[in-house]
Amino acid sequence: MIQKFLSIPSKRQLTRCRWGLVTLTLSITACAATPPAKQAIIEGERSVPIEAKKGMVVTSHTLATKVAQQVLAEGGNAIDAAVTAGFALAVTQPRSGNIGGGGFMLISNDKKKMVEAIDYRETAPSGASEKMFQDSKGNVVTDRSRFTHLAAGVPGTVAGLLMALERHGSISRERALAPAIRLAEEGFIVPARFTKGTIEAAAMLKKWPATKKAFYKANGSPYQPGERLVQKDLAETLKRIAKEGRKGFYQGKTADLIVAEMKRHNGLITHNDLKGYQPEVRKPVHGTYRGYDIYSMPSPSSGGTHVVQILNILEGYPIGKYGHNSAKTIHLMAEAMKRAYADRSKYLGDTDFVKVPVAGLTDKNYAKTLRDQINLNKATPSKTISPGTPPGYESNETTHFSIVDRFGNAVANTYTINFSYGSGIVVDGAGFLLNNEMDDFSAKPGVPNAYGLIGGEANKIEPRKRMLSSMSPTIVKKDGKNFMVTGSPGGSRIITTTLQVIMNVIDHNLNILAAVSAPRIHHQWLPDEIRIEQGISPDTIRLLEGMEHKVSQQSAMGAIQSIMITNGTFYGAPDPRRSTSSAMGI
Repeated sequence: MIQKFLSIPSKRQLTRCRWGLVTLTLSITACAATPPAKQAIIEGERSVPIEAKKGMVVTSHTLATKVAQQVLAEGGNAIDAAVTAGFALAVTQPRSGNIGGGGFMLISNDKKKMVEAIDYRETAPSGASEKMFQDSKGNVVTDRSRFTHLAAGVPGTVAGLLMALERHGSISRERALAPAIRLAEEGFIVPARFTKGTIEAAAMLKKWPATKKAFYKANGSPYQPGERLVQKDLAETLKRIAKEGRKGFYQGKTADLIVAEMKRHNGLITHNDLKGYQPEVRKPVHGTYRGYDIYSMPSPSSGGTHVVQILNILEGYPIGKYGHNSAKTIHLMAEAMKRAYADRSKYLGDTDFVKVPVAGLTDKNYAKTLRDQINLNKATPSKTISPGTPPGYESNETTHFSIVDRFGNAVANTYTINFSYGSGIVVDGAGFLLNNEMDDFSAKPGVPNAYGLIGGEANKIEPRKRMLSSMSPTIVKKDGKNFMVTGSPGGSRIITTTLQVIMNVIDHNLNILAAVSAPRIHHQWLPDEIRIEQGISPDTIRLLEGMEHKVSQQSAMGAIQSIMITNGTFYGAPDPRRSTSSAMGI
C-alpha cells in the first residue's frame, strides 16, 4: 500500500478534505484531486508520520519517491531504490538533483553489521590552481568561482550512484535508470515550485542559450504549474549511461560535449579529468550520544565530524530537562556550534591531501575542554573563540533522501550542484547543469565563501582535490540496529539541521515528523548571531538577548528527509519546508 505525506500548513488556515470514509485535516493547497491510499494526519500542532512494514522512501520530490517506492515493491533493496531516486531527481528537480554534481551516500546493513560511506564529491580539475579565483592584487573575484565554467568541479554523481549499485544493488543498471529516462523523454508535469524557481533564477539561467532551451518555452516564458516539461537531450545522456555505464558519461559523446563546453568558455575540465574520476569508499565517522551510535560522513565532508563533536559537547548537559527550544537549550546549542565551526575553519579538508584530526575532534575528552569554556548564563563572543587544539593534531541548494527496506538496509544520500541550479550553465547537447562546487574551496584562506564559511590552508585549491562540504547523511543505530536515517540540504546549515532532528528525537522524545517540522536554530561562529526560524517564542528570544546573543529571524533552514525505525515499523517524515517532499511506504 502506498502512503504519502502531505505538507504541513505554513499558515493557520485549514480546511477539511473528505475522500470516501477517510477524513483528514490538511492545508487548503494540499487537497489532491484523487485520494491516496493512506495519508499522514496533521491536526493543528499534532503531526503523525506515516507507517510501513516492508520499506520506506522519503525524498524531496513526489515523482522520485514514487519510482523508488516501486523498486521496493518489486523486491528491490534500499540501494536499488536510492540509485533510482538519484537519477529521477536529476530530471524532476534540476535545481538540486543532478548528474552534473556530486555527493555522499551512507549505507548500513543490520544483518552484515556494516556501515559504509561512498564519497562521490566532485574534484578540482587538473588545471586548477590555488589562486585561480584571485585577481592580480590577490583579491577574490567571487563571481568567477560561482557563475563561470571555471566554477565547475569534475562531476561525481554518475560514478558514485553506479558504484553503489554495483557494490550493493540487486537490479540492473537499465532498470535503475529507466524511470529517469522516461521522465526526461516523455516529460513530467511541473509543480508550482519548479515554476517559481525558474522565474526567480531567470536572469542567471537565460544568460546561457542551452540553459534557456532546457528550462523555458521557445518564446522564453517559464513552464507553468500543470504543464509538461520534456528534456530530450538529458534523456539521451541518461540512455548512454544506462547502456554503457560510467563510460557513457565519463567517456564518449557525453564527455566530448562536456569538454567542448569547457573549451568554448575557458573552462578547465578535460577528457583526462573525466576519465580519471573515481569515487572512494570511506570509513564513516562514528560517535555515541546517550546510548545511541551515530554514523555520518567523513572528510571531505565536515558534517559527520562536527555533528558528533557538537553532540559530544551537549551530552554533558541534561538537555531534555531544559526543554525543547527553551532559552537555555538554544544557548547551549549555539555555544557548542560556535566552537565546532571555529574548528572547521582550521582543520577540515580532503583527507587525501591533508591530515584531518577526526579522532581528536570527535574525542569526548576534547569535548569536555570545550564544554568547560561555556558560561551557562552568558554568550561567548565569537571574536574571542579560536580553533581549539584537539588531541592528535600536528601543528543552498542540495537535496537529501532516506530509504530503508525489509532486508535491513538503510541509505542516507545527500548530493548537490551547490547553488540552486549550480552555475546556471547547461552542457549544450547533454541537457544537465554544471555544478559550481569550486566555490566550496577556500578561494583565499580567511575569506568567507558564499555561505559565510571561513576556510583555511587545509581547504585551499589543489588539482584533483575534493572541496570541503557540510553534507551530513547520517544513520543512527540503537543496540546495533538501524534506528534513524536522516540528512538535509542547506549549505552551512546542514550540520545544525541534522543535529537538531537527532536531538529532537533522543533528547525531547518527539516523533520523527514532529522532530523534522520543529523550528530550527543555527550558529556558525561567524557571523556572531543565532539564526532562527519562525516559531521560536518571543519570550525565548528576549531571554537569549539577555544572555547577550544576537538573534536574527530568517527564512526556513534545510529540507531534512527522515525515517525512524521502531519495533519493525518504518516511520517516514518528509520536511514540510519543501513543498514537493513526500514519503511512501510498502
